[in-house]
Amino acid sequence: MLKKLVSKFSIFEIIIIALMATLGIATKPVITPLAHIITGPLYIPGGAVAGGLYMMWIVLGVGLIGKKGVATLISVVQAIMVVSLGIYGSHGIVSFITYIVPGLIVDFYVLLLRNKEFQKGDFFISGILANISGTFLVNIVFFRLPLVPLILTLAAASLSGGIGGLIAYGIFNKLRKNQALENLINRRGYNE
Repeated sequence: MLKKLVSKFSIFEIIIIALMATLGIATKPVITPLAHIITGPLYIPGGAVAGGLYMMWIVLGVGLIGKKGVATLISVVQAIMVVSLGIYGSHGIVSFITYIVPGLIVDFYVLLLRNKEFQKGDFFISGILANISGTFLVNIVFFRLPLVPLILTLAAASLSGGIGGLIAYGIFNKLRKNQALENLINRRGYNE
């Protein structure tokens, strides 16, 4: 099944997928401790706030490539990297679930769009969906917060995810205006 999914992408698109996965993993150990400074006193898990900023790479990958399965592939690559290399934030084999499900959720949203152009609002919603699903899964597996703190945590995850989606849109827009990755973006049919 994975071979069939990967065969739909060009070599350049696979490089973009690998780059987005790597940037997501590389930014996590930098952003999470900074988020803990804010969230620690509020007893909100730091990953709920930091997640929007490292999930944005999944959303940016979807915006750049625009094909079904991009978010899932980025998430699978991230899960493999985290589990095999023991990178920061690894929860062992459970990382496959906690990393892949946000990508699946974003791809499900992309599927609902039915090949429409990925707009600013779609970046925003995708960021929210990715971060809420990841935060909720980590809560189920590890934290098991009571209802009120869980709602607070998911609200923080929603805000952070939306902001991450908007940052991804900003990066995408800059790449489009500066004509970086011009062939990739032109193939997607984005207009000024």
